[in-house]
Amino acid sequence: MGSLECYFLEAVSGDSSLDCDGRVLCGCIATLGKEILLLLDHRIRFSPLKCRDQKANAKKDRKEKMEGEINNFIKVWFSVFASLSYCYAISKVVSKGPTRLLCVLPIVCFFIFLPLNLHSIHLGGTTAFFIGWLANFKLLLFAFGKGPLCSDDSIPLGRFVAVGCFPIQQNIPSKPLMEKPTNSTPNKTNPSPTLMSHLNGHHKEHPISNKSRVDQRFPVGYAVMGLLLALLVRVYDYSEHIHPKVILLLYCLHIYLFLEVILAMVAALARALLGVELEPQFNQPYLTSSLQDFWGRRWNLMVTNILRITVYGPTRHAATRVIGHKYLAHILAVFATFVVSGLMHELVFYYLGRLRPTWEITLFFILHGCCLTVEILLKTCFSGRWRMPRLISGPLTIGFVIVTSFWLFFPQFLRFKADKRAFREYAALGEFVNNVTSRIRSTSEFPKMNSR
Repeated sequence: MGSLECYFLEAVSGDSSLDCDGRVLCGCIATLGKEILLLLDHRIRFSPLKCRDQKANAKKDRKEKMEGEINNFIKVWFSVFASLSYCYAISKVVSKGPTRLLCVLPIVCFFIFLPLNLHSIHLGGTTAFFIGWLANFKLLLFAFGKGPLCSDDSIPLGRFVAVGCFPIQQNIPSKPLMEKPTNSTPNKTNPSPTLMSHLNGHHKEHPISNKSRVDQRFPVGYAVMGLLLALLVRVYDYSEHIHPKVILLLYCLHIYLFLEVILAMVAALARALLGVELEPQFNQPYLTSSLQDFWGRRWNLMVTNILRITVYGPTRHAATRVIGHKYLAHILAVFATFVVSGLMHELVFYYLGRLRPTWEITLFFILHGCCLTVEILLKTCFSGRWRMPRLISGPLTIGFVIVTSFWLFFPQFLRFKADKRAFREYAALGEFVNNVTSRIRSTSEFPKMNSR
């Protein structure tokens, strides 16, 4: 082989006795041989056997990561149970106030760092929301004897832990609507502020559930949502042929459908196994008429309820005492609620992506907080004289939410590649379930073989 290469080199360099045509022919043969060697090397490097090995290794890595993530998930929630059991014991021996707050603060800090042990979009994201946000806010209320954890002094440990972690609906009696009967009947056109706050679900301590307004959907409705969600997943296979703005719109629809279906399943399980009802998450947001209606009564109602009693109520009370003007205090409390919501969303997004915040999420909520305060002021100025028709205000509201989401909110999902990571998690979860079912089948068949 070496002498043949030397012959070709001599032929190409012109050091041999071949004529011009011979040297050209030998040069072509040498070039052709080099290309064949490169092609063979490529076929060997990317042979079906090696590709099969690479796929097997990737599948094994996904399996190990999923098993490790599930193990961490179990450890995290065991830690949550132990921590809330400690808080339950604290409630029996420490009275509400600064002393209980000092006892609860280590758990609050622990819950902030606990979701960092999870790295998946679904397990990590849900844990971050329920523990890093929902449970921490409830514990801060619990330290001062307020909120759902203090609604019943005889609450058992299991229910205390469930209410502390999850948005379980509290059974609020209707008695507080009219605490003291009066001789005069309230004017229908000008009801009392207390009654209006209850009717709107704005009770400072225990907001009334939206269950009366959020009707139980038929299973057919959720089946249709699940079918649309499956179709969306298939559409993502052709994402390279779809405009990026359309992809963002599909992400918006995906998030809504995913939360609706998953929370409906969780609510059904909680109702069947624990006999409790979960707070509704959505109330037909596509029928909204204004920003106030969208954020206060239709979208992310779990967060709305917890922010109302942890941020809005205390801020309004403090601002009223400092400023002395209830309406201005209401405006400041609304804006402060949106600022806190933006900061907490930044924290949840950090759990999901582990990337340095760009503060666009906070800017999104500050923008909506400013627009909502302007909307409240305009409604006050034109109260009873002029109101925009619902057919116009509804599409304008939805359009404003979608445009600002495309601008500030959804690019953060693309920043940490949430879509690709989610699809990898779906594949890993499917492989994990197949492995578990195959192990169960093998263990169930083993005794039958021994009996034979």
